[in-house]
Amino acid sequence: MKQKRVHILTYGCQMNVSDSEKIEAALLSVGYTATKSIKNADMVILNTCSVRAKAEERIYSVLHTMKGELKKNPRLLIGVGGCVAQQEGERLLQKVPHLGFVFGTHNLHLLPQLVTGAESGRRLVETSFMDDDSRLDLFPAQQAGGVTSYVTIMQGCDNFCSYCIVPFVRGREVSRRAEDILDEITRLVESGTREITLLGQNVNSYGLKDEGGTDFAALLRKVAAIPGLERIRFMTSHPKDISTPLIECYADLEKLCSHIHLPIQSGSDRVLQMMNRGYTRSEYLHKIELLRRARPGILFTSDLIVGFPGETEDDFSQTLSLMEEVAFSDSYSFVFSPRPETVAAGLPDEVSKNEKRVRLDRLLELQRKMTADLHISFLGSSQTVLVEGVGKRAGQIFGRSSGNRIVNFQGEPEMIGQLLDVLIVRDFQNSLLGKLI
Repeated sequence: MKQKRVHILTYGCQMNVSDSEKIEAALLSVGYTATKSIKNADMVILNTCSVRAKAEERIYSVLHTMKGELKKNPRLLIGVGGCVAQQEGERLLQKVPHLGFVFGTHNLHLLPQLVTGAESGRRLVETSFMDDDSRLDLFPAQQAGGVTSYVTIMQGCDNFCSYCIVPFVRGREVSRRAEDILDEITRLVESGTREITLLGQNVNSYGLKDEGGTDFAALLRKVAAIPGLERIRFMTSHPKDISTPLIECYADLEKLCSHIHLPIQSGSDRVLQMMNRGYTRSEYLHKIELLRRARPGILFTSDLIVGFPGETEDDFSQTLSLMEEVAFSDSYSFVFSPRPETVAAGLPDEVSKNEKRVRLDRLLELQRKMTADLHISFLGSSQTVLVEGVGKRAGQIFGRSSGNRIVNFQGEPEMIGQLLDVLIVRDFQNSLLGKLI
């Protein structure tokens, strides 16, 4: 079979990064290997995100620029997958005449057939949701991982937050079988992976539909028992589903990293209720306190939405005060973006665009200050770093602390994959500089 090359453009969350790895693996069966250069590609696949309007608009912009690539290479095949593909389906083919095929979030296992059909000149769309009996097909085998690897443990979401399109483009919650997850992680560790990040739209719901099965806390304990695995991370967690057994894992499992991404979205109970988040400000803060008791020094990151319909200045001030109370190490903050089919898209929006931008700037400035203060607090401390790769500067390597802080320091490439103790000697806004102890 002639060797062909595919260039994959990935947008959005870590789930999409993991899906792109699966796409790359699936295409091996039809003669494609990955290339980092679009100039060398026989096919380009956009793995897309539609969580926010700007992300969706960007995809159409990129597809428009593909006309230039087609002039250079008229035989170039173009496909779109991911959340925009699931949302738009046939409409994508209608809007983009030079698009060859479209595949949804549950159809990665069908990709070889879609590509083969598109190569013969057919324009194809597959965006059907798979039922529970097909769940193994949702997760085609991956190639060997690196020092750190993503492992999908579930897909979909049943929460239906009023602003969120995920249940409509990822479907309802479906959990993988625990034995399949453990087998995959074991293979990755045997190939050199030292850190695993378990992925799902709401990992805390893992296994809850399977009566008598393995829940998320039990899964973490089984993963931690795999020989050779050094670290475990996971995302994303829904605050309402943080359980006592999960919190106890932070007290008991040394391999579980001292960091949790716990999206709050707003610090106002009124806004949280309109968002259908299922928890209050005080409940969120209580779980933060329980996690800190279980794992002293644990760091928290979060997602925040600014300018939700009806958000008042008082609501926004409550968000800022909650941020300060928790002292997030990082937060990922965006102006509210109405998405198709969601309840919030139909709510009256009385917050002006200018006010939303002002509030976002205020929030980002507060986060910059908190991150800077945190990094200053690390000066003179020793951090255990898992070395992930070669740094941007000559002679440097880099890795992450257990708390998910990037640390650069002088070292040799042979140290990649090792856990090393590093003295923090300088702080920057987005990273730390260390010295090997």
